[in-house]
This record gives sequence, structure tokens and C-alpha cells, in this order.
Amino acid sequence: MPSHLALIRGINVGGKNLIRMTDLRAAFESMGFDDVATYIQTGNVFFDAPRQKRAELAGRIEAALQEEFKSPLKVVLLTRSRLEKVVDEAPKGFGGPDHRCDVIFLRSPLTVARAFPLLEPREGVDEAWRGPGVLYFSRLAAKASGSRLSRIVALPEYQDMTIRSWSTTTKLLGVMDARS
Repeated sequence: MPSHLALIRGINVGGKNLIRMTDLRAAFESMGFDDVATYIQTGNVFFDAPRQKRAELAGRIEAALQEEFKSPLKVVLLTRSRLEKVVDEAPKGFGGPDHRCDVIFLRSPLTVARAFPLLEPREGVDEAWRGPGVLYFSRLAAKASGSRLSRIVALPEYQDMTIRSWSTTTKLLGVMDARS
């Protein structure tokens, strides 16, 4: 069975949608998935599932999570190869020591072409790049308080985005590698 990673949007952030990882893991197991594991408290769930179209599988997970947790949780579903592509295609030098770097994972129907112009990077502070189903966003650590990244939370499109730090993104790939 193929291994997957579900990035669940908006849980345990800012005191909202508080869900214990043990409860989240149990919810995935009750859906019939195997080898379920979570990574940190921000809704990263590894699991094995029979082959199914990604959109159908994500929809099934979202419906079950909404039923279980009474909250409209959204999921970005990744395979190991897709996550590897995100890491491999990051801009040269992305994740450098003088920057805070994030990967903005997009959930269908939101596309890179539609989401990229929404970022409006601040010159001299922010930089943004398009990637495979993601946006890469970097801000100078010394000027991070002047970053425009936080502006996207007010946009309706933000509901179809979930953000992971570069460090977390690369660690998630490492976990997937260890699982295979």
C-alpha cells in the first residue's frame, strides 16, 4: 500500500481547533488506514492506504475528520515522490541561515498561478517563488516583522493553503524516507 502524508490545515494554531495527536491518529486508524503516525502538533499525519485517486482520498479524509472533530478541516495530501519534488525544486539557497523560510502547500482548486500574485512580497524583506503545487516564501530574519506573509491570512484563498516551515518540510521528507 502506498504511503501518504496528510497536512491538515489550521489545527493547534493560535489556540484554535485544538486536537490531540493521539485523537487524530485514532481518527485515521478508524478510517481503516495502516501504519498511522503523527509528527509534531500541527497536523502532519503519515499513513498507508490502498491506491485511490488523491482527490477522492483527500475528500474522504476531510469528511471523516469533519464528522469526528466537528470542524471543517482541510487536507493537502502528498506522496513521498511529490514531497521529494517539493524539496528538490526549492530555489537555490532556500532555507539559508539569515532567512525564515516556509513552504505554502496549496489545496485544490487553488493553483500556483492564482495564489502567487496574492503574496505581494515586500522588497528588501520577502522573496517568493513558484513550485510544484506550492509557493516558497522567504523573509530576512532581521526584518521578519516587516514581512507581508501574514497578510494572506485575511484572504479567502488562505482556506486552501497550509504552511510548513522549511525545516519541518525537510524533516517530513526524512520521516517518509525512513518509513519506506
